[in-house]
Amino acid sequence: MKIVVLDGYALNPGDLSWDELKTLGDCTLYDRTTPDEVLERSAGAEILLTNKTALTAGHIALLPDLKYIGVLATGYNVVDVTAAKERGIVVTNIPAYSTPSVGQMVFAHILNIAQQVQHYSGEVHKGRWVNNPDFCFWDTPLIELLGKKIGLIGLGQTGYNTARIALGFGMKVWAHTSKSRLQLPPEIKKMEMEQIFAACDIVSLHCPLTDENREFVNTALLSSMKPTAILINTGRGGLINEQDLADALNTGKLYAAGLDVLSTEPPRADNPLLTARNCYITPHIAWATSAARQRLMSIMVENIKAYQSGKPVNNVVRL
Repeated sequence: MKIVVLDGYALNPGDLSWDELKTLGDCTLYDRTTPDEVLERSAGAEILLTNKTALTAGHIALLPDLKYIGVLATGYNVVDVTAAKERGIVVTNIPAYSTPSVGQMVFAHILNIAQQVQHYSGEVHKGRWVNNPDFCFWDTPLIELLGKKIGLIGLGQTGYNTARIALGFGMKVWAHTSKSRLQLPPEIKKMEMEQIFAACDIVSLHCPLTDENREFVNTALLSSMKPTAILINTGRGGLINEQDLADALNTGKLYAAGLDVLSTEPPRADNPLLTARNCYITPHIAWATSAARQRLMSIMVENIKAYQSGKPVNNVVRL
C-alpha cells in the first residue's frame, strides 16, 4: 500500500518520528508540495496525507489509485470533499488534538495584553528599569481579569476548554452557541452574538469558517464593542475583515487584538494588521506544541489503521 505525505514539515520538522506510519505501508514523505507537484508525487498512492496542500477535483479525477485522503488538521477545506465522495474516497480529519494548546494560546494573548509582558520585558532589557528612580514602573494599563466578561463565539471543544480556563481566573463567561441553555453548565451564559460584542470585555472566536460567516467581524460589530475591549482569534483568519479591525485599533475604538491566524498565511507584507496599534500576532502556532503534534500523529496512525481494517473513523463525508 503506497502512502504519500505531501507536506509533513509543519507537523514534524524533525522532533517527532514517522516510524509508526512507515509500518503501515510504502511511505514517501515530502516536506512541502507545490500545486504543480501534486499529481506527480501522488501517482499510484492509495493513501494521501495533507495538511495545507490542496487536493482539488482536478487532482482527484487524475488519481485512479486514490482510496483515502487523510487531512493532518481539524479543518478539511483543502480537499474537494464533493469530488472525493463521488469517487468513493474516504476523507478523514484529526479532531480535538490541539484543544488544550489552543486554550493555552488564547490566554497567552489575553495575559500578554492584560499585563503587557512583551512590552515590559523589552523595556527592562533596554535598560529602563536599571535607570529608573523607583522600584517599579509602568506606562500602560494593567488589567485584572477577575470579574471581567469574556464572550466566546462558538462553544465546541476549544471554546469550552477556553471557558474552563476563564472560570479559573474568576471571569464571567458568555457564549454564542447552537447548544441550548439546558446543555450548558450554569456558569456559562448563552447570549446572542450582538450582546456579546456589545457587553464583553474580551471576545474570543472559536467557530469554523464558512461562506456564511466569512468576515462577519466587521465595522458594524467592532463599533459596538467597548473601547477598552480585546478581540482574540485563534480560529480562522477569514472570520475577520482585517482592514476594519485595523481601523478600529488605530482609531482607538478597540483597545487591542491578539491573533494567531490571518486571512492569508504567510501574510502579505501590506496586511494592515501588521502595523496596527495594539495588535499582537503569533504565526499560527496555537496548535503546534509538541504534545499536540504528537497527539495528531497518533490519531493519524489510528485513522489509517481503522481504514485498513475496513472500519474508517473520523470521516468527514458519508459514503
